[in-house]
Amino acid sequence: MTLTEAFDGLDDPRTGPAQRHDLTEMILMALCAVLCGADSWVDCAEWAEDNEDWLKRYLVLEHGTPSHDTFGRVFRLLDGKVFEACFRAWIGDLIGVVAGVVAIDGKTACGSRDGHNTALHTISAYATASGLCLAQEHTRGKGHEIPAIKALLDTLALKGCIVTIDAIGCQTEIAQKILDRGGDYLLAVKDNQETLAKAVREFFADGESAGFGTLPVDRYQTVDKDHGRIETRRALWVTDLSWLAKKIREHWPKLAGVGMIERRREISGTVSMERAFYIGSRGVTTAESFATAARCHWGIENRLHWVLDVTFREDDCRVRKDHAPHNFAALRKFALALLRQDTQYPKRSLRSRRKTAERLADYRASLLGLTLQG
Repeated sequence: MTLTEAFDGLDDPRTGPAQRHDLTEMILMALCAVLCGADSWVDCAEWAEDNEDWLKRYLVLEHGTPSHDTFGRVFRLLDGKVFEACFRAWIGDLIGVVAGVVAIDGKTACGSRDGHNTALHTISAYATASGLCLAQEHTRGKGHEIPAIKALLDTLALKGCIVTIDAIGCQTEIAQKILDRGGDYLLAVKDNQETLAKAVREFFADGESAGFGTLPVDRYQTVDKDHGRIETRRALWVTDLSWLAKKIREHWPKLAGVGMIERRREISGTVSMERAFYIGSRGVTTAESFATAARCHWGIENRLHWVLDVTFREDDCRVRKDHAPHNFAALRKFALALLRQDTQYPKRSLRSRRKTAERLADYRASLLGLTLQG
């Protein structure tokens, strides 16, 4: 599916003379600009104006390029959910069948705060193997994360995937939704599930001090050394849950194991240690698969949220009216996916590829899949 096909049939929210500029062409111009470094509607308008001759090789541009006010108005009016649906259809066609770990987590765009409206908080589903965002749901503030996670899960095909979520997602309804969509869950356990958290913590504390008796415990350990830092990760996974109260076991759908990960860091002779606890369904079978899935979850922080902040300067973006912040967030995800799929400059960083797209017109066109007008 080409980008033009992804936006084909998108309802235009404008009427009359306001439709002077073609909607699909405006979206493609904005995406080109964001791909090449634009962080605001002013940036988009100036980039389009500066590159009008190049754009006319691929687009009609009957009335030239839009002003920044026009870009802003159109993306404020364009329904964020409809535009997000275009992104999901396009990314689904790009990736095909999703496999491996799907991490779900939220990020707040600090610059999107608008008067009495809190900043936009985006819950993303991230395919860790491909490094691509599958879909996103938006809320204003963190207080509505759980409904957003549920709505996000309803849109995903998760057959054969392990879905990882931090403690906010440790809810029976969320676990059931993951199973209903064909996946398995690995959920971090903290005090928002007080009874479960206490039982799991005490079990591993007692086992570590007095031994686990005849209970089978699978173990896996890795050691990383880098720039004077030594990090040891020790994972324990237990599938015999006879020690856990029956009421708790039956409360969590298809609960098949609990685990602990201990992270010990030594930096310049200073040692720190932390432990994290998890529950999982049947797709998590060994301590190694557990440790791998738990570590993959951090990919959404390192390879998505960090990139959006550092490469795309998301927290500095002041787009904040109506549907505009939702739609600008989707444009960033489109651009990031295009850069991640690049094979021409595989050794260059994403930041460098973004600068290369600005400099080299042919590279930019190849990333976007644009074809010359006949």
